[in-house]
Amino acid sequence: MAQFKYEGKLKNGTKKQGVVLGQTRRQAIQKLRAQGVAQASLTEVAPSLLNKEISLGNPVKLQDFVLFLRQFATLLKSGVSLLDTTMILSKQTESKVLGRALAQIADELLTGKAFSDSASEHKKVFPPIFLNMVRAGEVSGSLDETLEQLALQFEKQHETRQKVKAALAYPAIVGVVAIGVVIFLLSSVVPTFASMLSDVGGELPAITLFVLGASDFVSGFWWLLILLLVMLIVGLWAVQQTPKTKYYYDYALLKMPIFGSLLQKAALARMSRTLSTLFYSSVPVLQSMQIVEKVVENEVISQSLKQSREALERGQKLTTPMKEHWVYPPLVIQMISIGEETGALDDMLAKIADFYEKEVEYATDKLKALIEPVMIILLAVVVGTIVISIMVPMFQIYSEI
Repeated sequence: MAQFKYEGKLKNGTKKQGVVLGQTRRQAIQKLRAQGVAQASLTEVAPSLLNKEISLGNPVKLQDFVLFLRQFATLLKSGVSLLDTTMILSKQTESKVLGRALAQIADELLTGKAFSDSASEHKKVFPPIFLNMVRAGEVSGSLDETLEQLALQFEKQHETRQKVKAALAYPAIVGVVAIGVVIFLLSSVVPTFASMLSDVGGELPAITLFVLGASDFVSGFWWLLILLLVMLIVGLWAVQQTPKTKYYYDYALLKMPIFGSLLQKAALARMSRTLSTLFYSSVPVLQSMQIVEKVVENEVISQSLKQSREALERGQKLTTPMKEHWVYPPLVIQMISIGEETGALDDMLAKIADFYEKEVEYATDKLKALIEPVMIILLAVVVGTIVISIMVPMFQIYSEI
């Protein structure tokens, strides 16, 4: 989309200048006229680096997007026009990226363009499920209800994601603390005793020799540990950049002891909730499957959904490939089969999502209760081993005096 700098006057004679976006020069002029600006000059400018949106990952926080959906639906239900609603939310939202996108969409609405068509030009801000459901809501005339469904979808998604993060965060934090403590002891504390033990002489216990060797390695090759850590982070990032390697990465995560089951339940809840929302909004089945393939964030489930979509195209049932895939428990397959037979697939998928969202909540609570004492004991054993390796030869020295 081109960017134009303009100078003009309003109807009351007030001078106004700024920047307007448009696919063409003519479209930019139409936007200005719709805003009541009598154009005096219009010059196309190249967007500078400062004007470009630079973001890593999703530029809009999920909680900001959920709040936007709720406010959008409420304002439309209250009788506020789509244009006024868009303009109000562009100023109220805390997300600057979302606010700029909504302001540009409001300009497009003034020219008679549909909201979904304008929003599709901001694919980094609005996910595919939002664009397709809004388009379906515009066609059916039930945009407010569609937005409420979307808000519920993203709220559930946010809650599930936060629970999984909370369950994984505790062992990660304790693990980092444990590694930090061990490195500090090996690099700072142990060397002060090592020189004293070497001066005394005599045969040292095996555990002491092991700890002293580890201390020498950490002190001499600390840069290698940092390099390995950086390589690990870069490697994990690179693995997730292509579907083939990400498939094996997600496969390994789902097969992990303890945590794999939790991640599987969270992924199934996300898949079921998204499909249910799309089906409820009358988005075509094949199109819904394609959308979920992209937003499910798990390549194993994404590939299985692709197989199910291809089965539908061949005239088979949705569950035909699912029955042969290990990622789907019998409960999921049975409920989807019932939904296909009764024509209530959206309701069945919603019930599957409800079930697994509760399972995730129960599993995270149980996991946190189990991991806390295990991590504390593990940290105590590691630190205790280092302390004992120093204290044992010290006691031997004192007993010989």
